[in-house]
Amino acid sequence: MRSSTAGPVTSGITGKVVAITGASSGIGEATALLLAERGARLVLGARRTERLAELTARIEKAGGEAVHLRTDVTRIEDLRALVALAVERFGRLDILVGNAGVGTISPLDDLRTDEWDHMVDVNIKGVLHGIGAALPVFRAQGGGHFVTTASTAAYRVVPAMAVYAGTKVAVRAICEGLRQEAGPTLRVTTVSPGLISTDFAEASSNERVRGDITRMRDEVGIEPAAVARAVAYAIEQPADVDVNEIVVRPTAQT
Repeated sequence: MRSSTAGPVTSGITGKVVAITGASSGIGEATALLLAERGARLVLGARRTERLAELTARIEKAGGEAVHLRTDVTRIEDLRALVALAVERFGRLDILVGNAGVGTISPLDDLRTDEWDHMVDVNIKGVLHGIGAALPVFRAQGGGHFVTTASTAAYRVVPAMAVYAGTKVAVRAICEGLRQEAGPTLRVTTVSPGLISTDFAEASSNERVRGDITRMRDEVGIEPAAVARAVAYAIEQPADVDVNEIVVRPTAQT
């Protein structure tokens, strides 16, 4: 187990303090379980506190360390509280996994402007709030690692995903700017999943779109653990190695 004293991030996962947003299900849950198995100390954030409590108990039962806090990434106060919990409980924060996201996708003609606003608030502002909360801590302790979930939609726009893809393009741009400003002691990684077997499609209020995505997911989707392994790969690199972008998609996805 690592010491809680301040210092630069070192290689490996054992003893690292990792905060994860969107941790209650899907990729966030899979990442928490994998990193806990490899010896990380977890600080879990999401809006569904019941699921967070269940996940924390599962990790602790397996011999891991985890705490949780209700976290709405649209509120910077919640991100500051999550980071503060990591420092209070474990003495530092090594990695922030910004995984919270929403995909209320639909054709622009649906004019679901409230859903557009919500995607901007969660997918873009949520990432910025995480940076705003963790960056001062990383600077003060001399090291840290931002790992952010984007999407293959950041690379290829398809019908019904204009706004969602726009938010993910923004995430890539923000993370690249952060990387360039980070300096020699901070690392920045963007992980872009393709079709993953999660409940992502359920967020869409357009029945046709929801059905299309669900069908594609069921045909070629891969498990969230595949993305979790990509996150772990980036984290476990030596401190002087910065893995900037990883795309994880099913072999069958076009």
